[in-house]
Amino acid sequence: MAMNKITERVDNITRIPEDYRTATPPAPKSVKIELTARCDFQCFFCATGFKLRDKLDMDWDLYTRLITEMREAGVEELGVFYLGESFLYKRLAEAIEYAKKTVGYPYVFLTTNGRMATKDRVKECYAAGLDSLKYSFNWANPEQCKEVTRVDAFETVVENIKGARAARDEVEAETGFRGGLYASSIRYDGEQQERTKEAVAMIEPYVDQHYWLPLYGQAGLTAGVKGTVPVAGNVGRADNMRDPLPCWSIFTEGHVTYDGKLAACCFDHDGRFNMGDLTATPFLEAWQSQHFQALRAANLAKDVRGTACEMCVAYQDHEIDTPRAPNLVTVEQ
Repeated sequence: MAMNKITERVDNITRIPEDYRTATPPAPKSVKIELTARCDFQCFFCATGFKLRDKLDMDWDLYTRLITEMREAGVEELGVFYLGESFLYKRLAEAIEYAKKTVGYPYVFLTTNGRMATKDRVKECYAAGLDSLKYSFNWANPEQCKEVTRVDAFETVVENIKGARAARDEVEAETGFRGGLYASSIRYDGEQQERTKEAVAMIEPYVDQHYWLPLYGQAGLTAGVKGTVPVAGNVGRADNMRDPLPCWSIFTEGHVTYDGKLAACCFDHDGRFNMGDLTATPFLEAWQSQHFQALRAANLAKDVRGTACEMCVAYQDHEIDTPRAPNLVTVEQ
């Protein structure tokens, strides 16, 4: 069945089918691959600014080899991003075109912070075959944007979203292809949704759909920052949250870092979720590695104490020491 709303795709990937509830599930239908680990924002709710790893671009030959191998393994949806900002990658449109037209992915998607996603670059991406572009729009006004990201980017992002709509429509008129255009916003606290209402109203006429996300703890790395209380684990979108255990992320979606590591987590900023080196190990072999099997078994048992997932889930029945990351950004909202 075709899915016309991005929320349907989000809910589909965060639902763990019965045949995937095993330590050795089939190849995931969706994989995110990191074209670059670099990011131009340092958002307080993201551990990217903590500089816990190198920030480089993926080698082109590695990219083409990996996405070909993953497609042959059965992967159907390719996200050309992971923890970095893909619009910083100069060959972004080329990467999309290679995935769509050379390798044959049915669905290629991308999430951006929006600052570098200008109309011209977005048009290149849609013309290359991008099926879905989503803007992470997480601020109520210019002041909060600068406080949260450490970059004065609010007006730029709003104008880029408007430009993206024009670019999408131009590509559709020229080629008949219509990619999706979406936006999401994070509820940092109980008041953020109300605080952001006017800003969201500015962009809603230009996107196909807007939806809300809860505040994640980024595998425990940002839990408690600015006094915020994140949800346990990665529970999907705010209006249809999943149970934190077992975590859907390790069963239904793959995550590949710029240097070719297969990560078990949506938020592997420090390498603790490394399940295999894809520069030396086939994708499906790493996906079903012993290390990955043990982590999935713990998730299925709903007891991840002593595993890499422990800090993220933040058990209430015993205390977990959450280490403070270096270069912590302190923001007043």
